[in-house]
Amino acid sequence: MPPFPTLAQPGLLFMDMDSTLIQCECIDEIADFLGIKTEISAITERAMRGDLDFVASLTERVRLLAGLDESVLNDVYQHRITLTNGAEILIKALQQANWKVGLVSGGFDFFTKRLKMRLGLNFTAANRLEIHQGKLTGRILGDIVDADCKRRCLLAQASAYGIPMEQTVAVGDGANDLPMLNAAALGIAFYAKPAVQAAADYIIETGGLDQIIGLLADQRKQNP
Repeated sequence: MPPFPTLAQPGLLFMDMDSTLIQCECIDEIADFLGIKTEISAITERAMRGDLDFVASLTERVRLLAGLDESVLNDVYQHRITLTNGAEILIKALQQANWKVGLVSGGFDFFTKRLKMRLGLNFTAANRLEIHQGKLTGRILGDIVDADCKRRCLLAQASAYGIPMEQTVAVGDGANDLPMLNAAALGIAFYAKPAVQAAADYIIETGGLDQIIGLLADQRKQNP
């Protein structure tokens, strides 16, 4: 059995944002301001289950947001986003143990940047919505943060911080998290879709993110 990550040594934890670090899907909440939340949510659900190509489905969903006032993004951040139970406890515990914490999302950097500042995260990556004259254009700027990008970010940041892969953990819920979960020494499916649960090393279906602390702390006791 490969070495299990432990809080006794510096490590790296990467997590997804939507439905993992936070309790909603941001694009669905944005769509609610256009009255198309049900339509967008159905596409999101299929994409997260792996039934749709992620890049193509995201491109289509963002296209439907064209013309929306950019102020909606702040409304969503202020009034629709709630951190998942145990998120802040987990992040503080990891930081105290000299771990790095990253947030990688197929969602939008408007939200990841603010969460980075709020939580003191070490790294974030997400998609940038194009905005022109205060309105969403329905396009994404630059390359889309997809499943492989998440995996590459994990590998790159582990290398940059000098953290061995044996000390990496990835947490996510959707099909676009699978390559990242597979690359980490410990891949955790958090209230995840069936395909993700089937491939993950560990599954959390009850309680909050802070359960991960106990998982890593137990290994510290076993491997001082």
